Amino acid sequence: MEEILGTRQLARDTLVETAVRYAEDRHWEVVPGTSVQDTGLGRQCSCGHPACSAPGAHPLHRDWAAQAASGPAMIRRWWAEHPDAAILLPTGRVFEVIDVPEQAGCLALARLERLGLALGPVIATPTRRMQFFVLPGARDKMPDMLRRAGWGSSAIDLVCRGDGDYVVAPPSRMGASGTATWAREPTEANRWLPEARELISPIAYACGRAMAEA
Repeated sequence: MEEILGTRQLARDTLVETAVRYAEDRHWEVVPGTSVQDTGLGRQCSCGHPACSAPGAHPLHRDWAAQAASGPAMIRRWWAEHPDAAILLPTGRVFEVIDVPEQAGCLALARLERLGLALGPVIATPTRRMQFFVLPGARDKMPDMLRRAGWGSSAIDLVCRGDGDYVVAPPSRMGASGTATWAREPTEANRWLPEARELISPIAYACGRAMAEA
């Protein structure tokens, strides 16, 4: 029992310290999300809705977009009140995210590496998605970029997350699936994010190939 409690405390410490590091090192705004709770009925979202569609993966506060902060004091206060809260990063401010299926994301990573293209951080979610960080402004241009790359906006499973949306950051726990992890961690080498147009052709190709194989 002491070992289990110690593991939980370590996870909580990791969440708050990681949230602070995102704010201080990357200047990313952070908001607290809900958490996954182990109950007698299994794992449930802390929001209290038994049929929650995104347990542990949605904002804790309704006005989360207005409350987003990059100040360590506020972040520590939030996690002192909700130590198991997921770390959510608003998109459309410092970065946007190209969100694709895991198989396509892995294919895209390999292709981008072969082409020698610069990459930003990449999240791998336990829901089998991969999320590529790019500079803001991509979402409005995405339909045109996909057409230029030879794909209709509805032809492939590719979503651009911008203003008004968010991603669940590692090491947050998401439902019964597991935790979000970094496929490409934030480092000094990828501090400067790429433009979406630099990556979209290889990523769209990978999405199309994965869809054809499926």
